[in-house]
Amino acid sequence: MDLDNTDRNLLNFLQQDCKQTNKELSAKLNLSVTAVYERIKKLERAGVVKKYVGLLDKEKVNMGFVVFCQIKLVQHAKEYLTKFEKEVTQLDEVLECFHVSGDYDYLLKVIVKDMPHFRSFMVTKLTTLKHIGSTHTSFTISEVKNTTAISL
Repeated sequence: MDLDNTDRNLLNFLQQDCKQTNKELSAKLNLSVTAVYERIKKLERAGVVKKYVGLLDKEKVNMGFVVFCQIKLVQHAKEYLTKFEKEVTQLDEVLECFHVSGDYDYLLKVIVKDMPHFRSFMVTKLTTLKHIGSTHTSFTISEVKNTTAISL
């Protein structure tokens, strides 16, 4: 979809705070409230805006231990990939999963309470998935940058 400057500005404002009213957005964009409403609906229908969510503070909900797991499957047959992807999406602790190139096949972003909870996750959930050949895990020391906003 081709986005004009007004669409890009609107999307940037929505990424900063999607709870702004159409009236507030109309003042920032120098558009009518109706024009803002129509643009938002157009962007939603086109799938540019997929959904609206509340971002939680990991520490305040006692889930501040972030882990990155690299997964290597035993082989790259389509059925192995499909089975792994179906199973990994069912794990609540896995926030993100990417099929990647390089030495490993998948990169997972996992969030848990602490190291004992991560160990439990590894032993009772992740390593029980079929077709995993090996894993490599990195624990975060500190969060330097974390954003959901896409620069337009």
